[in-house]
Amino acid sequence: MPKSYSDQERAYIRKRLKEEAAACMGKYGIRRTTVDELVKRVHIPKGTFYLFYSSKELLLFEVIQEQHELVNQKLFQELSDLSAAELSAEKITDVIFNFYKMTEQMPIFRLINSEEIELLVRKLPQEVVQAHLQEDTDTIGNLFTLIPAKKEVDVKVISAAFHAIYYATLHRKEICEEQYDQALRMLIHGVVTQIF
Repeated sequence: MPKSYSDQERAYIRKRLKEEAAACMGKYGIRRTTVDELVKRVHIPKGTFYLFYSSKELLLFEVIQEQHELVNQKLFQELSDLSAAELSAEKITDVIFNFYKMTEQMPIFRLINSEEIELLVRKLPQEVVQAHLQEDTDTIGNLFTLIPAKKEVDVKVISAAFHAIYYATLHRKEICEEQYDQALRMLIHGVVTQIF
């Protein structure tokens, strides 16, 4: 019979699992992060892990999602801080480009490649993936309130375009390193100009 935990213990265990999942993903990547390693680091029985998460993938995705939300909040703040005179396609491209570059430097995102993301998404319940995509679309819709966007712009299409750019960043090694940053900025600028 599983041990019952107080609310305080549950919050602590969940917090520790997320901390260690982030550390393991940053060190080992998604595939090599295991439940055994996580429970060893948090000092809980393996069965306790499953009281909190039905799979390793759900925990890892939650950690990635939280990092993603932090990036979105910073992006929203940066765009909110722009004056009306600064709201140009060039300036917004610069802001978004800098956030893609910042994401590339985050330990969790640095070791994740397209194969690992595909593996993770494949193992997640479809409703979790769809909810994430909808949240991204909603976030982009909220960003539209900060910039002078054309009325006829389809938020879902713009969201899909930014997802495509993100997936391209996972293939950086296949893209010529010398031109990578210029190509990334050009892709972002292309999407941004479609908004204005």
